[in-house]
Amino acid sequence: MSRILFAVTGSDSWTLADGTVHPCGYWPEELAVPHEVFTDADAGFEITIATPGGVRPVADEAGFSPEMNGGTTEPGERFRSYLDGIAEILSKPTDLNSVRAEDFDLVFVPGGHGPMEDLAVSDTFGALISEFVAQSKLVAAVCHGPAALLPARNGDGSWLFTGRRVTGFSNAEESQVGFADKAPWLLQNRLTESGGVFEESGSPWQEHVTVDGNLYTGQNPASSRPLAEALVAALVSARV
Repeated sequence: MSRILFAVTGSDSWTLADGTVHPCGYWPEELAVPHEVFTDADAGFEITIATPGGVRPVADEAGFSPEMNGGTTEPGERFRSYLDGIAEILSKPTDLNSVRAEDFDLVFVPGGHGPMEDLAVSDTFGALISEFVAQSKLVAAVCHGPAALLPARNGDGSWLFTGRRVTGFSNAEESQVGFADKAPWLLQNRLTESGGVFEESGSPWQEHVTVDGNLYTGQNPASSRPLAEALVAALVSARV
């Protein structure tokens, strides 16, 4: 049985550059769709959802809106219905600060602006990511989720993923949703400045998945499903 750790933000807000607080959380599609893919894979996956301190995670309501789902209500309704179906599990997450890499085969970080508020500055989570890498286990994140990889450091202080190919929510996409000029920092810039080799799709909002060794990242919400499917294939292959 493969054991999957969903490392979900515990933050329900994001502090902007001017100090104002923007309500957020995890992005619904990026938790619901991968969770559904892993559950439906019929491959014996055991899923644990964890947040810092074990707080109940909050979905960003914007992620249910027609404006963020191609102008139609169906996707948001579908995501909400799925999340309602696992509400009991979401209401009792494990404390992310107490988990051990040795108990899992994969750590997966859904996006939303929430991870930029808490996981991106958590030395505890950075140390956990370092444990996954040291044990040659899979590390994955989608959209703003790769922000959670930033505190993972080598002994000399350099970023653990320096020189590795990585993707995440692009500057162009952040600009189009209206936060590029408001954010305290941009994910694409920070990943690049830290030493990552940033890749992105030919145009904003197209699905894009980057795989570099045991590091799997997806660019945006549309990348949630193909990223999860790639991870299923990798986990199943590892058993053979």
